[in-house]
Amino acid sequence: MKRRYLYEFLKRAFDFLFAIIGLLLSALIWVVAIIGIEISDPGPIFYKAKRVGKNNKEFKMFKFRSMKISKNANEASFKADENRIFKFGAFMRRTKIDELPQLLNILLGHMSIVGPRPAAVDQVDIVRAGEFAIVSTVVAGLTSPSSLYDYIYGDSITDEVEYKEKVLPTRLLLDAYYVHFRGIFFDLKMIVYTAICVFLSIFNHTPRRIYNKLISYAEKMKKREGAQNHAG
Repeated sequence: MKRRYLYEFLKRAFDFLFAIIGLLLSALIWVVAIIGIEISDPGPIFYKAKRVGKNNKEFKMFKFRSMKISKNANEASFKADENRIFKFGAFMRRTKIDELPQLLNILLGHMSIVGPRPAAVDQVDIVRAGEFAIVSTVVAGLTSPSSLYDYIYGDSITDEVEYKEKVLPTRLLLDAYYVHFRGIFFDLKMIVYTAICVFLSIFNHTPRRIYNKLISYAEKMKKREGAQNHAG
């Protein structure tokens, strides 16, 4: 128990320091992003999404806006409306620049650097239900095994139904895996994995080793759940 408290303390201290340094180092990128958004599609700079984090508490998650404004936007969908993403927005999404404002959420304690992605309000009953309710016991994060899996593979699936069949089950297993096996070194590994994935994406290269590692995590979690269900 003491080890867990120490981990949570160090994690929060690291998050706070990382967010401060990240904001300072990315100041120029913020300027470029703001100019790029205004040139591409004049309007709000930020997209403020209602999200659900630890203990299923709602908060507003900040992102740089990467899509054209629509009054009929639907947050129940797991896939972004590709038709609304403007060209500079696609670049920001590919390089994860659109996620930078979440450093503010990290400063406020809504999020951590590493943790399961926050759930959309309309998706809580799917991604935080049953055996996956445990995911709501930890702070949501900027990156995680499930978000990396989505980045490497999920983003290539454009059909909503196909995404739910091929991607979502593995994402849920990876979120549960993180909760059970999280730790300082695992968090650091996810940060390194994220940097590698973003860097390789610039050259349209798939980080196959990281993808295979994520799949192994999901398979391990599936076997763990199967053994628990059998024992029960």
